This record gives sequence, structure tokens and C-alpha cells, in this order.
Amino acid sequence: MARTLRRTYQLKISLKGSKPPIWRRLLITDSVSLAQFHQAIQISMGWTDSHLHQFVVGGKLFGTSDPGFDDMETLDESGYKLSQVMNTEKDSIIYEYDFGDGWEHTITLEKILPFDPKEKLTQCVKGKRACPPEDVGGIWGYYEFLEALGDPGHPEHESYMEWVGGEFDPQRCDIEEINALLFEYCR
Repeated sequence: MARTLRRTYQLKISLKGSKPPIWRRLLITDSVSLAQFHQAIQISMGWTDSHLHQFVVGGKLFGTSDPGFDDMETLDESGYKLSQVMNTEKDSIIYEYDFGDGWEHTITLEKILPFDPKEKLTQCVKGKRACPPEDVGGIWGYYEFLEALGDPGHPEHESYMEWVGGEFDPQRCDIEEINALLFEYCR
């Protein structure tokens, strides 16, 4: 019986519509389930896993079943490995999070590398900019939020400052913090 070798994927996760771009580059084994990959995306991007999500791959939907969405056939993400939906460099899929705000991420397989058992995976090797706060209203709501935060005279400035907890740096992307969480929760 032939043994399947594990490989390491270098993936770029980009938040669609973000300008300047918000993105992360991950190293992850190709043998993780889509459910495990979902957790890695949540942590690396900075989401809180408070909403529904799905992967869109060639017209098929992968996620968790939800009784409120019976009209869509969603395949159970825990039964599929990342290598089953991406296996060639330049392959890309869509990850949707929070159907109300409509956060779409393009995930591109940049490189396939040999698996090194000594390397800590899952790992974020690079990224740019902070993830928008949950429930900010999608990409357009995020830009309105940033505009209000940047202008103390804006009518929504004080309420947004209170809502976000006093401070928000849209340029912040702390790779060390992301990796500490990935190493703790994505083993």
C-alpha cells in the first residue's frame, strides 16, 4: 500500500475589497481538515469565530450545516482535507465569513513545500494590516468606521471609540501574537 506524503502549503489569505490590502501568509500541512483550516483562518486574520462561514470551491460549499440554510447543500468541512480542495500551485478558493457582513477571503496556494516534521505548523510567516472588528458592517462599514475614528469631529467618532474599546490601529498585524495563538489552538 502506497503511503501518502504530507506536504506543507504556503497560502496567502486576502480579504477581498480591502484597500490597502489586508492579508496573511500561512504555512500549514496539506493534511488538515477544512474545519481545522477554518480555525487557522479565524486566528490568523483576527476574527472571533462568532458567525457562520463556508468555503466555496468550484461551485461546492463546505462548512457546517445550519438548519436556517436548508436550501443550500453544504458538505461537512470536517470530512475533507485541504489537499482535496487545493493541490496545485496557484489554486484558489473562497472563504466566506459572517454572511451578514459578507467578509470574503481569497485563499491562494502560493507554494507546495516538502513537509519538515521539525517545523512548527500552523504558522503565520507574514501579514499586513489589522483585521476589521466583528460586526462593523462589511468592508464599506469598515471604511466608514476608520473615517469616523480618524476624525474627532465626526458625529460617530465617540460612539465608535467606545464600541471598539478606545483604540484601534488599522496598521497593526502582530505575527508573534498570531503564532502564539496558532501554536496553542491549531496543533
